[in-house]
Amino acid sequence: MPLAKFNFKAGINKEETDYSEEGGYVDANFIRFRKNRPEKIGGWLKASANVFLGIARALHQWVSLGGTKYLGLGTTLKYYIERGSVFNDITPIRKTSTNSITFSATNGSATITATDSSHGAVQGDFVTISGANSLGGLITASVLNTEHQIVSVPTVNTYTFVASATANASDSGNGGSGVDGSYQINVGLDDYVQNTGWGSGAWSAGTWSAENSLSITNQLRLWSHDNFGENLLINVRGGGVYLWTENNGLTTRAVALSDISGADKAPTVALQVLVSETDRHAIVLGADPITGGNRTGVVDPMLVAFSDSESAIDWNPTNTNSAGSLRLSSGSQIVGGLKARQEVLIWTDTSIYSMRFIGAPLVFSVNLINEGAGLLGPKAFVNAPSGVFFMSKQGFYFYNGAVQKLPCTVQEYVFEDLDLSQAYKCHVALNSEFSEVWFFYPSIDDDTREISRYAIYNYEENSWSIGSLVRHAWIDGGIQNTPQATGVSSSSYYLYNHELGFNDDTEPMDNVFIQSADFDIGDGDSLAFVKRILPDVKFVNAQGTSPDPAINIVLKNRDFMGESLTTDSTSQIKSNTNKADVRARGRQFVLRFESDDDNNADDRKDYKWRLGNTRLDIQPSGRRGS
Repeated sequence: MPLAKFNFKAGINKEETDYSEEGGYVDANFIRFRKNRPEKIGGWLKASANVFLGIARALHQWVSLGGTKYLGLGTTLKYYIERGSVFNDITPIRKTSTNSITFSATNGSATITATDSSHGAVQGDFVTISGANSLGGLITASVLNTEHQIVSVPTVNTYTFVASATANASDSGNGGSGVDGSYQINVGLDDYVQNTGWGSGAWSAGTWSAENSLSITNQLRLWSHDNFGENLLINVRGGGVYLWTENNGLTTRAVALSDISGADKAPTVALQVLVSETDRHAIVLGADPITGGNRTGVVDPMLVAFSDSESAIDWNPTNTNSAGSLRLSSGSQIVGGLKARQEVLIWTDTSIYSMRFIGAPLVFSVNLINEGAGLLGPKAFVNAPSGVFFMSKQGFYFYNGAVQKLPCTVQEYVFEDLDLSQAYKCHVALNSEFSEVWFFYPSIDDDTREISRYAIYNYEENSWSIGSLVRHAWIDGGIQNTPQATGVSSSSYYLYNHELGFNDDTEPMDNVFIQSADFDIGDGDSLAFVKRILPDVKFVNAQGTSPDPAINIVLKNRDFMGESLTTDSTSQIKSNTNKADVRARGRQFVLRFESDDDNNADDRKDYKWRLGNTRLDIQPSGRRGS
């Protein structure tokens, strides 16, 4: 009997049943579709061995006029600028205490209690101590005069940290009378908090028995950033707006806009900061309004404020400048904004606005372009060559002059899996080399409540794929040769270069697979017998170190859709494999192609594989009644 060629159509489809999707694929991991063929995705490698503190959910890259490459990283704990694989801490200072801090130590403990009236710190904050003297024993001046992370806040006037040495009986001093402390801005949380009141927020956050209210200290920490020339504007969502000046160097910190000499009515809090391209206005979304000649210090979640053109510090509207503000009306809060072609797109929780520069006297026009397709989270969009892709609670969308819902073959699967309580962690990423948009989201099945899964949309070929990968932020290749993303390994946080080789860092990439839908012969009215598989697999070995790359072809069967799949055979396929002899009988069959830890590690490293048209020697094997 002639061989049956299986040319499965491109893309993963989880909207249909596994039987009705016959001729297609229904599940995958670490698989992309290119030229309508499935292949293993590219690998990743740590950019360096250096780590940063906290989960980085925001990345921004730029090049100075002198050609220096910078990468900004906003984490739950700090803000860094990476240059030459070094993460430089530019986190703004919230408060400086002068000659006001004293210490106490306990014999046999490394925990130090600091007393500083109304310090304003929360658990996890960082303080840099200077001017302290030895406490008399092992807690020397050098032990005290450094940066410390605060581990507890017993009262509004005290906090504790763990020193690098353990106190002895001689550590009875208080550090002297000239102790200064520089407190970095309060840290935020790893998770989104929906409630307020007693018992909300992270355990041990704040003082004992105090009621929690939503603030930047007990809410998911998100950063926004954009360049004003060579300099960098940064904003912690719901908190301050800051400027880092490139000429001052990487040993200097970002400072609040309102504290810069010459600043006039600069916003003190905001939800997001960005800079318009051609007209060079700094824009803040969710600004604090001006009342009685001063900023209120309280976010108006629907207010958009903008500076004078070519100035990051002049925000006072006058007849001689273009500074001003406007308030949106559709929705309850601004979720995010994005620079697109000749416009700024602004999403509220329910709607989308287009903001365009038109010049004096109005400066900007704002038009409501959609109601009903709000933004899922502040990072849930990306600007691609073909237009803007974004996630709403209603699904996946595309904007290129008009808002369109993306046809999607995995939408129901993703949104049933999505942990909506942590939707603000969702982010959308561009991988332009492969014409892909990656939608990262937290799964309800993941106890960490973190980003753990993705859906890939190929906008040139209109196909979808899915998988699991922990990436908290992503930025496309451009300034760097490859995309970069942040992730975690062994409880430490790293920057990764993607589409580099075919491995998971230096180890083989595990659980790479794609699985077909159920197929049969004669609409399943007859049993079928499979005795041979003729594979069509291309192995690409860019590194040249793998001795003998291999994948498995797994043949499974079942008689009816309500039954679980039974594995008939697993055949190892290598570059010189002509056929795999099998003996399988059933009504419906499934093919699974995989490279995982069932194979030798050396057979799984340093290569990718690409599928063609697999052929089966399949023939009827008698009828079976229902």
